[in-house]
Amino acid sequence: MDSLNSRKKLKLGIANRGVVHHDTEPHVSLEKWFKTVSETNTFDYVDKTPSENEIDLYLKYSDKYELPILCGGWFYTIGNDENLLFKHLENARLLGSQCHNVQIKSKHAEGYDVTNDQIIEIYMKASEYGDRVGCKPCFELHINMWSEDFLRIFDVAEEIERKGVSFRMTLDHSHIIFKIDNDFEMDKFNLSERLKQKKLILDPYKKGHVAEKLINKNYVNLLHARSVIPNNPKNITATHPDGSVGRGVQYPFIKPLKDQFHSPWDEEKLEPWKEIVRQVLDYHYRNKISPLELISTEFIPAIDYGAGNTYSLLDSSVACAHWIREEIALREKKFI
Repeated sequence: MDSLNSRKKLKLGIANRGVVHHDTEPHVSLEKWFKTVSETNTFDYVDKTPSENEIDLYLKYSDKYELPILCGGWFYTIGNDENLLFKHLENARLLGSQCHNVQIKSKHAEGYDVTNDQIIEIYMKASEYGDRVGCKPCFELHINMWSEDFLRIFDVAEEIERKGVSFRMTLDHSHIIFKIDNDFEMDKFNLSERLKQKKLILDPYKKGHVAEKLINKNYVNLLHARSVIPNNPKNITATHPDGSVGRGVQYPFIKPLKDQFHSPWDEEKLEPWKEIVRQVLDYHYRNKISPLELISTEFIPAIDYGAGNTYSLLDSSVACAHWIREEIALREKKFI
């Protein structure tokens, strides 16, 4: 029983993106951030890849406030950032991190679309190096990255596993759910046609939906928890350098106060996003081979997410983590 409990025990963390509540608040020190998170009595760890000159400072406050840095992540351009990826994995050993979330940009440094073979090559190298230093690289499903073309993930993963190597991924299903019934997103990667032809299913209540397939393949080692709703409203409070508004891949987990969020808020609309969390947890507790260890809440102030809004990212993270713990408790009672 102890062995099963140890294997199934999940830890919940919070991403550090330099703010406590929103991106227009006064700057807080790193120690203040750690102290504030610690005082919530909610999280088991921090999710962060600090710059090399900040490692000692992060470790200092990690130790002081008993919040280990079990996970981090970064985005990489093939043809330019391979050494940076290996350096981050090496630094992860110093930080005590178990996982490193890897976002691979869709464009090569030379400007063309990265190929599956290039993704496979960097995955194999990163996986081998990560195993050596004790930190698992997990390739993320994410907008603006190669993996936004969801079907490519299966092609890449299957080829990697044919080579005898486990494919480890980060599932951030907010990048799936926000596309449901979203006309703007339908033109990307021929999504509308793929849905019509049933080559791809986004709806989490339909058998064979894309997240379910990824979960059942035993790929999910890390879960990012950031709530969205189908046809999530664009983030009209922030714009990219080209003038386009944020794509809208974040929705407050709890009701914002008046004028804190740019759109009406409806808790019921969160259910499709919650459903995939439930399915991830069901798989984990029903399958001894589940590799899932960490769940990082990731409410962030970036343009495509929460920039320009004033609802509390911390409060959403805390509420989301409490809800996930309730779902975990139900399954621990049933399956362990």
